[in-house]
Amino acid sequence: MYLIVGLGNPEPEYSMTRHNMGFDVINSISKKYDIPVTKNGFKGIYGIGEIENKKVILLKPQTYMNESGKSIIEVKEFYKIPLENIIIIYDDIDLEVGVVKIRKKGGAGTHNGMKSVVEYLKSGEFIHIRIGTGKPEFKEMLIPHVIGKLDEKTYNLYKPSIEKATLAIPEILKNGIDKAMNKFN
Repeated sequence: MYLIVGLGNPEPEYSMTRHNMGFDVINSISKKYDIPVTKNGFKGIYGIGEIENKKVILLKPQTYMNESGKSIIEVKEFYKIPLENIIIIYDDIDLEVGVVKIRKKGGAGTHNGMKSVVEYLKSGEFIHIRIGTGKPEFKEMLIPHVIGKLDEKTYNLYKPSIEKATLAIPEILKNGIDKAMNKFN
């Protein structure tokens, strides 16, 4: 079983923001593989289904970004999911818009949601899928940059990254992380 988590803040209030790219990928996977993400539990909204003949749980924590780890650890422990079967999808200001990076493991960097995930899982030994959102021109603009609503034109710039991250999931499940990294990085 795999746990596929998108990081974000509760919808619809935070829909169409850079910080919700993880949720946007989960929504895309949900639609593509007909896995409704509608069950409430584990401090999140989740759905269970199959991708590439592998059982998966799609999860959108509802704890707000900075406490995402609370939801993830509950699912991990309940279903006894090993770290290597956890995939976390999130926005990254250190990558340019349009860039998607897949890593076998890693730290949290400057991302507060990932700091919570690493803290609760007590490890960074899980798959990371980072979606580039770019940095604002001035540091003081960081919060409005990540949680400010995007207009349709700006949001459309992120749609190819959301699709690329969506396509990476079956590749990871079918052919492994190394092949997925070679194909998508």
